[in-house]
Amino acid sequence: MFHNEQLDPLRHSCAHLLAAAVLELWPDAKRTIGPPIEDGFYYDFDFGDVKISEEDLSRIEEKMREILLTWDGFARREVTADEAREMFRDNSYKLELIDEFSGDGQTLTLYQSGNYVDLCRGGHSEHPREELQHFKLLSIAGAYWRGSEKNKMLTRIYGTCFPTAQELEAHLVMLEEAKKRDHRKLGRELDLFVFSEKVGPGLPLWTPKGTIIADELERLAKETEAAGGYLRVRTPHIAKGELYEQTGHLAHYRTSMFPPMKLEGEGEYYLKPMNCPHHHQIFAGSPRSYRDLPMRLAEYGHCYRYEDSGALFGLMRVRSLSMNDAHIYVTEEQFQEEFNAVIAMYMEYFKIFDIEKYAMRLSLHDPAELGNKYVNEPELWKKTEDMVRRAIQHAGCEFTERENEAAFYGPKIDVQVWSAIGREFTLATNQVDFDVPGKVGLYYTDKDGAQKVPLCIHRAPLGTHERFIGFLIEHYAGAFPVWLSPVQVMLAPVGEAHLAFAKEKARVLRAAGIRAEVDESDETVGKKIRHAELQKIPYTAVLGDKEAGGGDWQIRVRAEKDQPKMPEAQFVAVVQEKIQKRDAAVTL
Repeated sequence: MFHNEQLDPLRHSCAHLLAAAVLELWPDAKRTIGPPIEDGFYYDFDFGDVKISEEDLSRIEEKMREILLTWDGFARREVTADEAREMFRDNSYKLELIDEFSGDGQTLTLYQSGNYVDLCRGGHSEHPREELQHFKLLSIAGAYWRGSEKNKMLTRIYGTCFPTAQELEAHLVMLEEAKKRDHRKLGRELDLFVFSEKVGPGLPLWTPKGTIIADELERLAKETEAAGGYLRVRTPHIAKGELYEQTGHLAHYRTSMFPPMKLEGEGEYYLKPMNCPHHHQIFAGSPRSYRDLPMRLAEYGHCYRYEDSGALFGLMRVRSLSMNDAHIYVTEEQFQEEFNAVIAMYMEYFKIFDIEKYAMRLSLHDPAELGNKYVNEPELWKKTEDMVRRAIQHAGCEFTERENEAAFYGPKIDVQVWSAIGREFTLATNQVDFDVPGKVGLYYTDKDGAQKVPLCIHRAPLGTHERFIGFLIEHYAGAFPVWLSPVQVMLAPVGEAHLAFAKEKARVLRAAGIRAEVDESDETVGKKIRHAELQKIPYTAVLGDKEAGGGDWQIRVRAEKDQPKMPEAQFVAVVQEKIQKRDAAVTL
């Protein structure tokens, strides 16, 4: 996620202020960590047997404002590990961090403001009393210590802080709107997906209506990729461990993979965490020439990631995920054109989904992590990072750079988008792999007869479709454009005598490629219309004697005051055109 370097110190300081207030109100509470995050900050506490609720937040805020009057700045002091252990002798969480940091050779520092002292690396407001005025505590949640469900469940208090009252107010208004658009809430109300404890956490089950949305996204992805010269492939959901060992995923990614399945005489198999190792084997399955490149292998693939249960969040963080994944094998000379073609594909998607605000982040390696987090090829890292940087500049896209966020095998672009209400999401990634193709023996014969290793571009322009659908639910507030709407037209017969006519017209609409349903309830026409509005169906047609006699249809358009009248054939043609063009507007 993008972090605002100016906001982070402000919010980090506010996390300290939160901890100071909690310790004054509950002196026996044990504090753990409190970092700035994307839209604010949090601090995790062990309250022991004490239970606190969101009703306590106003009380904590009041104490924070009282304490803030005594805070003039943050005083830094370096301490030895023994000094730090003595200070936090009654806090096992801090002692664990002290042992870890000192064991790594890090300098231990304390920061004090007023009477509050905390173990901290730094990064604070210079004038807290003046700069921390505009904060708000938002919610309370459970969180495992260090994100592991093997550890104790802590109490996490979330808050946010902004430089001005206006910015804080705007953010709080956005959060209120986001609650109305919460994809989990709307997913239930619109009957799009469910979760079952009997199936398992993080494993969404798509209902018939939700499946329509997923199928439409898959259709869009396949059409776009066919036009872009991609070749479709299919691969299994599992593979032998030796494949992931060869690619390096076991070394760098094992904690995010499901545990292995041991088969007698065959070794260990894993659920695939990504599609690239399988695609590499397809490339390796036949001799390749420079004439075969670029080779664009695409798959609507299904992958599995073992996310910590505490990190799971509706469709936004799941364990079972699908994506329009692809891997493009290129020569160095072809790289820039292919990389920019992927960026151009992003732009087309932004238009289709009415995404007006987006940003790109170039994620780079950290030289200090070579051989650990990243493959130890310093020259190749510099070369490919420069290639990606030039490609983005050539495409004319604005971007920022962030160190230590690359993939283990190469640099990448992460694409951030903002929903209609201004909330930020990570949408997609575009990665360069200079390492794995050589490791797994991928070669092509060049013009001079020499064998060369291709570069591989990993791209998934819509990210995981679970997360993307979650984004779209919020972005559209559940009111999808016609082409994505599970039900595009609702037919509301005036009475029992008009039911057969409505059913016949539903068959006509379906034959024309329009998803139509009939409200067969015994409710009044007014209630049928209201139900269609609540289900956010784009068009509702009331069918009575006049319509049955061949008269024009009066169409109720979702969220529109005008109720246009038109012949049935014209209505069908207009809706077909909107579907075919993937028009974002429902206006007829």
